[in-house]
Parts: sequence; structure tokens; C-alpha cells
Amino acid sequence: LGQEKQIVICGAGHVSIPVIKMAVMMDCEVIVLEDRPMYADHARLAGASQVICEPFEEALDKIQGSADTYFVILTRGHRYDQICLEKIAAKEHAYIGMIGSRRRTALVKQSLAEKGVDQEVLDAVYTPIGLDIGAQTPAEIGVAIIAEIIEVKNRKKRTYGYSKEIMRALTVQEPYPEKKIMATIITRHGSAPQGLGTKMLIYRDGRCVGTIGGGCMEARVIQIARLMAAGEGEQARVCHVDMTGNEAAEEGMVCGGEVDVFLEIV
Repeated sequence: LGQEKQIVICGAGHVSIPVIKMAVMMDCEVIVLEDRPMYADHARLAGASQVICEPFEEALDKIQGSADTYFVILTRGHRYDQICLEKIAAKEHAYIGMIGSRRRTALVKQSLAEKGVDQEVLDAVYTPIGLDIGAQTPAEIGVAIIAEIIEVKNRKKRTYGYSKEIMRALTVQEPYPEKKIMATIITRHGSAPQGLGTKMLIYRDGRCVGTIGGGCMEARVIQIARLMAAGEGEQARVCHVDMTGNEAAEEGMVCGGEVDVFLEIV
């Protein structure tokens, strides 16, 4: 299991805005570093979780990094790229991507190598950033960047368990506490929509925090969970959902896999 995914974007120019918006849609924590107040405001309006309006070097000192942190360097010039990459290369990370032409990024890497930055880290930097889809507009470039991050993320297969939203729901002081059901994917075969360890909190009235994949599969799990919450005996059970057979096809389960979901009363 990993942590909640964190995307740190250096720069808040035109390309950064669609990247911020799509990263927010992916339920990632999005931190933007920008030294120009007007552009920092643009990042806030785009929905960034946190915006640090300081010189890049100082702002990066406030970012710890982790095995689930994705760094995206989209500054306005190679001088700032170099400052950011030198700082980021020393941090734990899942991904480093840097915008710019091959010539510009090669010069930045060469300069940092001469300063003693780890060559292995420099060689692993994704440059030019983004999948090669012929992107031209800022929005298209943003799609290419996010697609590359998704590709890297899914290759690592590090799903996270307790999201911030689920933690808040579990720890909030309720005036009238009620039974809730925690659903966790414990086995997965074939083309299932979510990975192992993915969690969803289900209330007795059917409200949910998080998702284990949506559609008919999730609806069936919610139905069973609500029956558990309404009863007095069963404290936990495993719910098997087969999305491969004729019944699944009739119900519109298009994924074609199987999952086991552990349900427990919390």
C-alpha cells in the first residue's frame, strides 16, 4: 500500500492550469510552487490544494517528497528548471518530469551533472515531459503530462488505503454515532476497476465516502453493506463479485474481472 498521491507542480503558467485541474479530478493532493503572485492566484482558482508563493528554492525546502510524490517542472525558463531539478533530485519521489525541448533539458541535466547531482536520477527524468501524442495547445500538453503520470503510477501498482476523506469520516465526533461499513478490495482477478487495498466507507443510508469502482459492482456491495448495518449479528464478511459471466453482462458490468471485498462494521 502507498499513500495518497501528491503532485507537486513547479510553475503556474498556461500549461500548469490544465495539469492542476486534471490532477484534482484524480483526487490527488496538488501543491503548486510559483514566485509570481498573479500566477499563484491562477493556481488557486484552478483548485490546487496548496499554493506556495515564494522563490522556487525556498518553496521546495518545504516539500519533503515521498515514494508517492510526483514532481512536475513547468517553470518559465531553464534557469528556474535547473534550480528546481537540483532540489528535487535530492528528494524521494515517484516521478520527475520537466518541460522543454531536448536541447534545453539536456543542457540543464549536463549542468547539474557537473555540479555532482546523481546521474542515475538525472537519467530517469522524463524529458520532454508527457506522452508523445502530438500535443500542441496547453490543454493538450496537460493531457499528455497527466497521461504519463497515470502510466507511471499504475506501473508501480501502489494503491492507498485510508484517504483523507475516509480518515475524516472515521474520526469526526458524531452527536448520534451510527454503524458504518468499511469495504476493502482484498483480491482482484482480470479487469477490475480498482486495485487491492482500495477502501470505501458505507453509511447505513447508502451514502459513501470513496469508491471501489462504481457501477453495478459497487451498487451490489453497498446493498449487502446496508443489510449488515441494519442487522445485529454479522460483524464482517467477504463479498465476491463476478463481472465475467452472463449475469454480469446482463447487468452491464463491462470490466470483466472478479473481486473479493471485505466488509466490516466500524
